[in-house]
Amino acid sequence: ELSRMSRTADELSAVLRGQAEAAVAKRPAENAWAAKEIVCHLRDTEEVFQNRFRTILAEDDPKFTPLNTDGLAVERQYLTDDVTKALEAFRTRRQANLKLLAGLTPEQVERGGLHPTRGRMTIKDFAALMASHDDTHLEQIKRALDGKP
Repeated sequence: ELSRMSRTADELSAVLRGQAEAAVAKRPAENAWAAKEIVCHLRDTEEVFQNRFRTILAEDDPKFTPLNTDGLAVERQYLTDDVTKALEAFRTRRQANLKLLAGLTPEQVERGGLHPTRGRMTIKDFAALMASHDDTHLEQIKRALDGKP
């Protein structure tokens, strides 16, 4: 997962390179996110993952609250964000998470917490989720830029 996760920021950059602001800010459907909103979502969830890792390392089987991603998008006004700055913030947070994950012992990666919908997840499980999350949203960005939800 770490090698997969280490490529995401560059892959996002490649997909967004040369795209006009109108293209990255255009929602492909009323209820679908624009490419810019997806990058902001990745930036913010990276912070959530980091907080969860730190909590898992500090506490025994902490319980996490659900993340309201649509509410966060509205609250933080993703469509008004600068996509380049959002991508750089994602890159910085991802590098910090990769450094944290790479420094963990085998025992630490097996520590876990209670996800609100997935049940008990270890740090290793969260890392796998992050890699899958990256793939899902990279494809979603490509579709959004093609005008498809």
